[in-house]
Amino acid sequence: MTSPLIDHEPQGHQHGHSHSHGPAAPVSKHLRKVIAAVLIPFATAVLVGLVALWPGGAPPHERTGVGFDRQTQQGKVVNIDKVDCKEVNAARTPVDRDTTPPSESGQGLCKKARVEVTTGHDKGRTFIEIIQPDTPRQLRDGQGVVVAYAPDAPRDLQYSVTDVNRKFPMALLAGIFALVVVAVGRMRGVMALVALAVSFAVLTLFILPAILQGSNPLLVAVVGASAIMLIALYMCHGLTARTSVAVIGTLISLLLIGLLGSLFIGWASLTGNTDDSTGLIHGLYPHIDMSGLLLAGVIIGSLGVLDDVTVTQTSAVWELHQANPTLGVRGLYRAGIRIGRDHIASVVNTLVLAYAGAALPLLLLFSIAQSSVGTVANSELVAEEIVRTLVGSIGLVASVPVTTVLAALVVSADRTGLGAEAGASAPVRTGRGRRRRTKP
Repeated sequence: MTSPLIDHEPQGHQHGHSHSHGPAAPVSKHLRKVIAAVLIPFATAVLVGLVALWPGGAPPHERTGVGFDRQTQQGKVVNIDKVDCKEVNAARTPVDRDTTPPSESGQGLCKKARVEVTTGHDKGRTFIEIIQPDTPRQLRDGQGVVVAYAPDAPRDLQYSVTDVNRKFPMALLAGIFALVVVAVGRMRGVMALVALAVSFAVLTLFILPAILQGSNPLLVAVVGASAIMLIALYMCHGLTARTSVAVIGTLISLLLIGLLGSLFIGWASLTGNTDDSTGLIHGLYPHIDMSGLLLAGVIIGSLGVLDDVTVTQTSAVWELHQANPTLGVRGLYRAGIRIGRDHIASVVNTLVLAYAGAALPLLLLFSIAQSSVGTVANSELVAEEIVRTLVGSIGLVASVPVTTVLAALVVSADRTGLGAEAGASAPVRTGRGRRRRTKP
């Protein structure tokens, strides 16, 4: 009896790029059983975890009117007039009350924007917004905006512009991305987009609401990340032994990241409550373990790059085996790890630069303050990013030898697959096959 985790594919096909999973030679029945014995209980445990922790929606709370926790509607700038700032400074605050201070001089020409609310129970209502000349975000006639609603404020101050409406350019960019992925990846590109949608669904329908309801963030992240990993990898790369080895390698690496992250987050006394967003979350839901939330973010953030590394390494070993079926475990491992070292160098650099780019404004603040490297690294804001980067990088680096040795063991132990591939790629005749037919 064969396992559904490994399909039967035609033999003798060669492959191109390491990410493109073409037909792979089937593995023996024994190896199919071994891989299934590992993955079927794991997949069952993930399913049980999803059912047990399923939140059924985020818990309700009373809005505070702070930051993202505000009632918002859509609006549109009807017209803009220029007025003397001295005449209006006492009447209205700048366009973004959270980030933009009033003009110190109160001089110059300000913009007096009439904004119409286009959604909600006050649809059609208009209000005046004053934009200071030194405000970074300037409004223009006909522009779509996001307006905040404060029901407890005086009527003429209930609405204010908080942001611009970026839905169209964002949707257009997403459409261009999807077209490029499908045009280049074809059917695999379509499956990758479907897997991406499923990943977002697991994140928004399971992980986030479950954490808000008070479930352990680490447990929720492990179950959710495992579900994303199983769905994405098998959907994009097929139900093959090669994908199953990549799944096992990813799982081992995630466990390592979880252990290291838990150890060093606790050891470094990182609270996970370092900015306005996390502070607001802790204020609204004080029962949430913020350090656990930080660890959950490390695990989920590392998953995407881990998938890439493990799939690439597994595919590389399979290709090497098909190119030279006589290579043993040691030969396959040595050849595969040489490919992996190049991947390690590029992936680690990518990860570090990605985190540095995200924290660039913060790093600029430290540079302005002329703080020493030790002082910067010791601050909790930067220490979180350092731990996140280094723990994730250790897991990525470890995934290369782990996945390579697993793949090498599987293909080398597969005598059935070896014989089939050897027969398909380099026929060797024995016995009767060595006799040459002579002419009568």
